[in-house]
Amino acid sequence: MRVFNIMLWLPILFWTCQDIPVVSTSQISSQPQSEFEIIVLGTVQDAGSPQIGCQKECCKKLWDYPDHTRKVTSIGIIDRRSKKNFLVEATPDIKTQTRVLQNESDSPNALPDGILLTHAHIGHYIGLLQLGKEAYGANNVNVFAMPKMSTFLTQNGPWDQLVALNNISINPLTQDSITQLTADISIVPLVVPHRDEYSETVGYKIVGPNKTALFIPDIDKWDLWGKDINEEISQVDYAFLDASFYDGDELGGRDMSSIPHPFIVESFEKFDSLSISDKSKVHFIHFNHTNPLLRQDSKEYKLVNAKGYNVAHFRQKLSI
Repeated sequence: MRVFNIMLWLPILFWTCQDIPVVSTSQISSQPQSEFEIIVLGTVQDAGSPQIGCQKECCKKLWDYPDHTRKVTSIGIIDRRSKKNFLVEATPDIKTQTRVLQNESDSPNALPDGILLTHAHIGHYIGLLQLGKEAYGANNVNVFAMPKMSTFLTQNGPWDQLVALNNISINPLTQDSITQLTADISIVPLVVPHRDEYSETVGYKIVGPNKTALFIPDIDKWDLWGKDINEEISQVDYAFLDASFYDGDELGGRDMSSIPHPFIVESFEKFDSLSISDKSKVHFIHFNHTNPLLRQDSKEYKLVNAKGYNVAHFRQKLSI
């Protein structure tokens, strides 16, 4: 009889399993599979979690024990009828996100049928480099972008090499105009105020055959937008909205005016007049590494739910 020493196997078991994302059953939507879906592929601000150089309590343990559900903010759009899928944002986590999108949509293709960009901040477009010569060497992946974003990609390296080598094919978008992704799903780009150093910034209205979603991961302040956010929420079924910071004290005295976002406590006040059903449409997303909403056991997380809102989570699926 052979006797196995389990202690000799533990390091191997740990090494094998440590890089496999583990998602609790509470984080996976219980909805039956739909022909048309949005899937959340990331919820964290551009720099990720843990964030480079951070030694605070919010990141300290994550260096040794990573949370593999903490991906940079992105969503996927799935159309099973046409067997197509689309990635919104090209994040630093694009490798994992394209893989999850492929698996969830049962697509035979490793890459999405298109990538929709919101703006030129690091968490939203640098994943495009994975499509280039040094990595996948993609062939004409459709990239949907607004005019200034398109110009930035075509006139600045290393992005212009992606265009020159036909790794990507830029599909121009027009503000407030409908672009048909498939026969059943369309998008409308909505320009929003943000720090537009290199490009304009947009959110997207995603229109499916049955339901509609709003995706605005970045905006300076709701009151600076030419549209009424409460009215926009009332017109959709889901609203994924910028929740980078919980409040103005989160960064310990840093000048928050240089990195404007609507604080969640401000959104509470702004959305207070919404009906209970409209509040339930809101899914907060795009959390800074310091944001307590990254922890389900935090009092802030519980308060969001108590007020009738939702916190977006990795691999959450909603039918459209």
